[in-house]
Amino acid sequence: MISKDDIFNIKSDAEFETIALEVFKFQFQNNKVYRSFCDLLYKHPADVKKITDIPFLPIEFFKSREVVSSSEPIEKTFSSSGTTGSITSKHLVTDIKLYEESYLNAFKHFYGNIEDYVVLALLPSYLERDGSSLIYMVNDLIEKSKQPESGFYLNNLEELAETLKTLEAKKQKTLLIGVSFALLDLVEQYQLNLKHTTIMETGGMKGRRKEIIRQELHQILQTGFGVSEIHSEYGMTELLSQAYSKGNGVFECPPWMKILTRDTEDALTIQTPNKTGGINVIDLANKNSCSFIATQDLGKTFDNEQFEIIGRFDNSDIRGCNLMAL
Repeated sequence: MISKDDIFNIKSDAEFETIALEVFKFQFQNNKVYRSFCDLLYKHPADVKKITDIPFLPIEFFKSREVVSSSEPIEKTFSSSGTTGSITSKHLVTDIKLYEESYLNAFKHFYGNIEDYVVLALLPSYLERDGSSLIYMVNDLIEKSKQPESGFYLNNLEELAETLKTLEAKKQKTLLIGVSFALLDLVEQYQLNLKHTTIMETGGMKGRRKEIIRQELHQILQTGFGVSEIHSEYGMTELLSQAYSKGNGVFECPPWMKILTRDTEDALTIQTPNKTGGINVIDLANKNSCSFIATQDLGKTFDNEQFEIIGRFDNSDIRGCNLMAL
């Protein structure tokens, strides 16, 4: 049985592949939804010798099915944001400690000790609903920072701007994590010049503003905050791990997560790096749900295993996923 220690102590690609194949066998045997999907593709453990042989479950299954690989009781249900009346994704989490270890280990891997940072969160659209995995993570990071100034901001932008200036004057290492539209609201009202603050956007206008391309968004934020790079977080309700970008929209995964791309015309074909395709995620922290997910994002991987997100499929673009209807 794969343990947390196995997952969070992966040191090489070979180790990753070994554990991923073990997790596949476990989920094939214990996850009814995933097993049915693999059966439809005639893909069984005997047919799966390497990572690229593993079937990736279309992410839409999280909207219509209970995707679980564990018989343990559900400790937490995370849900996606959705327009009124739309069906949202639900991630049933049987071991919340796995999620906590995943984001704390990832933060340490990319940014160091959380206690060195004041964590400021500008996430109004997420705070206004229940079930956000992002709010769960950021709330815990705020607590773990043990800094009295750390906290959430909703619409009190003036107070946030003053806090940033005060921390800047003290040369305090600070992380400001925010949803795109709220960060734009902030820099439209206050011009800042931050040397000790990391600005991290989590994407999305959430219907509050017109969507703009990443380069334009980052340029406006760089100018408004007086910083040379805008960091980004790539995560979703259906994953218990996040990838991070320290600039230019190029993301890197923690050692227990990997991105592959699939051919847009043939969903079962995994591509070599440097080609645009559908984003497939292996997230080994998802061992109690499904670790192999075909998302609706379009992107490209590079030879060094970094990746970028280019956009999203619209429904008319999704080919090769007709098994969904089954």
